[in-house]
Amino acid sequence: MKKLFNTLLLASVLVTTSVIADNDEIKLGSLKIEDAKARATVPAQKMSGGFMKIENKGGADKLLAASSSVSKTMELHTMSMEGNVMKMREIKAIEIPANGKVELKSGGLHLMFIDLKEQLKPGSTIKVKLKFEKAGEVEVPFKVMGHPAHGEPGHDHSKHH
Repeated sequence: MKKLFNTLLLASVLVTTSVIADNDEIKLGSLKIEDAKARATVPAQKMSGGFMKIENKGGADKLLAASSSVSKTMELHTMSMEGNVMKMREIKAIEIPANGKVELKSGGLHLMFIDLKEQLKPGSTIKVKLKFEKAGEVEVPFKVMGHPAHGEPGHDHSKHH
C-alpha cells in the first residue's frame, strides 16, 4: 500500500509541475525545447557549443541566460558572416518570437560553454539551466554529440593510461 501511495504522490507531483519531459522535448509554459545537443570535446578543450530548437506557442519571450555545472560560464552567441569572415559575438538575449521558432545551430545562434571543467564525451548527457524572461527557468538535458574535431587546439595524439 505504501508503494502505491508513493507512486500516486510522485504522479501528482509530476502533473502539477509545468515541465514535462518527453523524449528530447521539454515544455515550459508556452515554450517547447527540443533536440538539445552539445558538441563533444577533447580533454584539454575549454569551450564547446550548445544547440537546440525552441518553439513558442504564446507571446514573445527571450532566452536571457544559460548555465551548467560542466563549465565556469555560459554565453549566448551569434555567428554572422562579415564579408568572408565568420564573426562570433556574445549577445544579451535570444529573442523568441510570439508563435514562432528559434533554432540554435552551428553557424548561427548558439550557446557557448566557456572554461569547461570536464571533457564532454560523446553519448553522455549534461544538464543546462536555461533562463527565460517570461517562462522562467528550466533544466534541460543536452546530449553530447559528435566527435571532437582533429587539429583543434588542445588535441593530443599521445596515449594516456
